Amino acid sequence: MRNDYIKLPDGYRESIRKGMTAARGFLGGISRGNGTREEQLERLRREIREADAIVVGAGAGLSTAAGFVYGGERFEKYFPDFKEKFGITDMYSGGFYPFPEEEIRWAWWARNIYFNRFVDESKPVYGKLRELVEGKDYFVITTNVDHQFQRAGFDKKRLFYTQGDYGLFQCPDGSGNRTWDNEEWVMRAMEAQGFVKNEDGIFDLPEDGRISMRIPTELIPTDPESGGPVAMNLRVDDTFAEDEGWKRASAAYSDFLRRHRGLRVLFMEVGVGNNTPVIIKYPFWQMTQENPNATYACLSRSDPYCPKPIEDRSLCISGDFCDTFRELEN
Repeated sequence: MRNDYIKLPDGYRESIRKGMTAARGFLGGISRGNGTREEQLERLRREIREADAIVVGAGAGLSTAAGFVYGGERFEKYFPDFKEKFGITDMYSGGFYPFPEEEIRWAWWARNIYFNRFVDESKPVYGKLRELVEGKDYFVITTNVDHQFQRAGFDKKRLFYTQGDYGLFQCPDGSGNRTWDNEEWVMRAMEAQGFVKNEDGIFDLPEDGRISMRIPTELIPTDPESGGPVAMNLRVDDTFAEDEGWKRASAAYSDFLRRHRGLRVLFMEVGVGNNTPVIIKYPFWQMTQENPNATYACLSRSDPYCPKPIEDRSLCISGDFCDTFRELEN
């Protein structure tokens, strides 16, 4: 029987299998690394310079450092009406709120998407990271959904967004694994709420501060093929649509790891927490242990750590990412 297509490798699930192996196997405790911060920075500079390949694993901490904070002053500025009426206190939890009307729900999502997907970072964290790996054979795997790697100039073919993209819609049940761009809809929905573009071309509050907490019924987004309802392309359950672009990126990640197996590889984790460690953190541990030529680097604002069994080939560096990236340039 003739095959009509070639099944692509699935780097996402391969990575999770490695992560599960690490979760079961690393039982020897954790370490904060060896040496002073400056000594570890010097070692990391050398690894970046001499590595055959760099695999960057990025989590929410990187976007937070770039200014994409989901609560606090930023939330208070752009979502005051949602806070007052529904008691919502941050952009993340609001995404799960059972809004009473679709017009209100999609007004919420238009703002959430816009301010976390279609504006540039306020601090040059992604840009500094790009400069560090410029000219190197690198690949990025990330759980972030804000598209900031591409906005900062990273090569699209070297990126794998595992958990989706704020800039895409899909069918609510994930049928057909189809996605489509939502940028045009977002811009119309922002205007409909009363936001106006400032001198930099960025939507901001009008002078009188008056905005609407709903969009017109005719602006509720629909599937361009079926006319049915839509959902965000975010991995929250098994309805997540893994479209062709996602599958190609997953395969590219798998292929990158395969081509560099056994070589001098730097697995550099940046801003990865403990919400989904089997996607980046644990697989990086496992691949470092399997490859005696590999080095693992954990960059965290406050609490970098590594497993004891790979302590001698690990770097644990804390501090503000902007400062750390600048120091690594010197």
